[in-house]
Amino acid sequence: MLHWSLVFLVVAIIAAVLGFGALAGAAATIAKVCFVLFLIVWLVSMLTTRRA
Repeated sequence: MLHWSLVFLVVAIIAAVLGFGALAGAAATIAKVCFVLFLIVWLVSMLTTRRA
């Protein structure tokens, strides 16, 4: 998840530099969603994992 978030962030930055505003906005939104999902999954896994 974190990998995909970074990929979409790079795509958004490149698209913004090249002037593709709509594509940059969409890629940035997808990157945000992937990052939030990563944080939720990480938090749930930390709370449910029991240490021996």
